[in-house]
Parts: sequence; C-alpha cells; structure tokens
Amino acid sequence: MGGPVRQRSWAEVRWRQFRHAPRPVVRAVLASLVVAIVLSIAYLAYDVALARGAELPGGDLRLLFLAIYVVAVLVIGSIVTYFVVPQPSGAGTVRRRSAWSAALGFFAAVPIAYLVLVVTTQVIRPILG
Repeated sequence: MGGPVRQRSWAEVRWRQFRHAPRPVVRAVLASLVVAIVLSIAYLAYDVALARGAELPGGDLRLLFLAIYVVAVLVIGSIVTYFVVPQPSGAGTVRRRSAWSAALGFFAAVPIAYLVLVVTTQVIRPILG
C-alpha cells in the first residue's frame, strides 16, 4: 500500500492539534475570552481613573472589582458555554444540554480569567502609565 508512516515531532503534533481543535472547546474558550476582555477593559478604565486622581464614589475598590471580575468570568463563561455547546446527539436532530457543557465552560474560564488579568495588569497597564 504505502511506505512506512513518518513519525511526527512533538511540535508538529501540537501544531496540528491547535489548528484542528474541537469546536466545543473553541466555543468555550471564546465565550470566556470575550467576557474576560470586556471586564478587564472596565477594570483598566477604573484603575487608570484612580491613578490619575479621580474621586470615585466608594474610594479604591480595585480588590472588590477583581473578585467580581473572576466570579463573573467563571459564571458567565459557564452559562454561555452551556447554551452554545450542545451535547453530541448522534443521529437525531434533538439538541441536548447538560451540566457537562457548563463544566467545560468553567474549566475553560479559569485560565482565561487569569491570563487576561495578567496581560491587563502587567503589560497594558504599565504602557498607559
């Protein structure tokens, strides 16, 4: 039939996995990423306003804002993933949802929330001064 199968390197295998990621995983990551980016922009605006001497009601609530940010990314990421990632239905046309879709969203949201927050506070914030 054919010659021997060429063994791929570790990098080639990972690159192929990255290019052909399953759609549910991509949807879960994108749902959490969009929520995290929107909330981190709000946090960044609040942080810059405080640094420039703006008198905001309630004083410095950055720690509370960060706690709300993490909870909101985890919860909203889970809920959105629950609605956009149906369970495989086999041959039928019925779309089923389960707690597994929400769990996929939750576990996708954990590193996304952290990474977006690190990029916002450690990369973008110093650039804005």
